[in-house]
Amino acid sequence: MARILVIEDNPINLELMTYLLRAWGHEPISATDGQAGLDAALREVPDLVVCDIQMPGLDGYEVARALKADAALASVPLLAVTAYAMVGDHDRALRSGFDGHFDKPIDPAQFMTELARFLPGVPAPPQPAPAPPPDEVAVQRPIRPELRAPTPGLVLLMVDDTDANLAFKLSLLEPAGYQVMTAGGGDEAFALARAQHVDLILSDVVMHEGNGFELLERVRADAALHAMPFVFLTATARDDASRDRGLALGADAYLVRPIEPQSLLAELREQLSAR
Repeated sequence: MARILVIEDNPINLELMTYLLRAWGHEPISATDGQAGLDAALREVPDLVVCDIQMPGLDGYEVARALKADAALASVPLLAVTAYAMVGDHDRALRSGFDGHFDKPIDPAQFMTELARFLPGVPAPPQPAPAPPPDEVAVQRPIRPELRAPTPGLVLLMVDDTDANLAFKLSLLEPAGYQVMTAGGGDEAFALARAQHVDLILSDVVMHEGNGFELLERVRADAALHAMPFVFLTATARDDASRDRGLALGADAYLVRPIEPQSLLAELREQLSAR
């Protein structure tokens, strides 16, 4: 489809956006600061640029002015993203040379729809379908057939206190055919698992309201939940000691980010099929 440059210094947001672009068939190019983004734009001449505003060194406004001043890049659509939108930010972005502006945390469907507006000849992503009956699963976003879950309707409980992390996981798991519930901490997750049917828990490790290890201990000690598949997915607790502790407490898998979407889905399928 299109070659899209993403300039973003937050690794979680960068991972989410590049995954979404790949899922819709685009070719993402990534840069983690303003100067690297300018260099990549000059080298690659992409079809579209998505640029964060708040970055160390060259910020998004400086990047925009430099891109629009270059004859080879002036016509390339440029979209701004910002996590702390304030009154006047939209107008300032447009004055700096951006062609559009939207806020974080991004909504996957809205993000892709917005990008499609600036890519002539590229179809917009389909809009979400009406809510399905309780025993069905709505697949609202395109995804390659090999990424689909083998058994539709399985319920996953995602536990994470960061909105961007939840958005990334939702953008991957819902299109794969899973029903997804979310919790922002261990207490909420344990209550949900006790009150509703859950097939697997996918949990972060480091959280403000009870860490993932404490949640796992409670799950394994509960007669109704002790056999439930439990997978850790973390970007911070990457050390061997944390991994060994998680597995010793009874985690079925201990995964670290960044992780390829195919690898995460394959691990979840394996854990679910083993039960």
